[in-house]
Amino acid sequence: MHLTDLPEPSVDDVEGGRGVKVKVLRVGLDGTDKEINAAEYGAAPAGSDVLVIGHESFGVVAEVGPDVTGFKPGDYVVARVRQPRGDSVYDLIDAPDFTTDDTYYEHGISRVHGFLTEYYVEEPRALVLIPGELRDVGVLTEPTSVIGKGLTVAWDVQRRLKVWQPRRAAVLGAGTIGLLATLALRLRGLDVTTFARQTPPNLNADLVGALGARYVSTDERPFLDEARQAGGYDLVFEATGFSPLAFDAMQALAKNGILVLSSVTGGDRTVEVPSDRINLDFVLGNRVAVGTVNANREHFEVAVRDLSQGRAQYPGWLERLFTARIQGLDNYAQAFAALDDRSNIKVVVEVSQP
Repeated sequence: MHLTDLPEPSVDDVEGGRGVKVKVLRVGLDGTDKEINAAEYGAAPAGSDVLVIGHESFGVVAEVGPDVTGFKPGDYVVARVRQPRGDSVYDLIDAPDFTTDDTYYEHGISRVHGFLTEYYVEEPRALVLIPGELRDVGVLTEPTSVIGKGLTVAWDVQRRLKVWQPRRAAVLGAGTIGLLATLALRLRGLDVTTFARQTPPNLNADLVGALGARYVSTDERPFLDEARQAGGYDLVFEATGFSPLAFDAMQALAKNGILVLSSVTGGDRTVEVPSDRINLDFVLGNRVAVGTVNANREHFEVAVRDLSQGRAQYPGWLERLFTARIQGLDNYAQAFAALDDRSNIKVVVEVSQP
């Protein structure tokens, strides 16, 4: 990782007078950025020898092209991460998160520059308006959209049951995604148990408890033991980044349950599993496992609603997620050091002031 100078973008970079120039205020960093820096995956745009990282954006509109409607200078916005540049039918209908192309385009991840920069330019369909009252937490929109996508897909899949009334949910992982998943599930009225290795007391456990959910340390009680005592879970949301837990989660589902996998694992880890038992229980128990990756506009809008409701129902909770605020792009090394500190939940870079 290094700091470099790039040409300042212009609204004219988007054809047809449809460019929106955004001043970046804040960028969230996560494990994806660490893995890209470790060269586990990631690709620079064509013709560039660098990839600007950062896919969790929050900014303010600085300038709009003459044919832009729906946005004006001063509006707070976040940008969708995936871009519909492929040839699949899903790209054509602006649902690039479901693309069937082998090559995909993601800001700060794959073939498109990210947002850890002073300005970027996008077309209006890639931007989502953020209400002013969310300006302090709006940078959480992208990770919250991952939750929105996962839960939307889960409910869509469960329409197969005609009647589905989930009561118990488990969240694996108490990092940013796990905590936001706990929030989203509590907002939907579920009884939630959140699992993580770290033993309490700690901030993550406090945040889970503040939502009326239950925190369980897997160092103190194995996940599958807890799942069996609970009678299984109607929904399990996996957000650990540790792939073997996906197979434990499959065994923790109740009948007709659904597992949502959100981790992206770039390694080559292998593990032995009780495959016959898992297969049998999935078939006879009508269980489902589904992966979720990034999000389209619908899911970003779900995220905005969840953040708004979360702030209203649990005042001050979202702000407590920000455990490391790094001032300025010059301090990028400090930001990555903060990512390595396991006590941190959300690391953000304060790029500029409004």
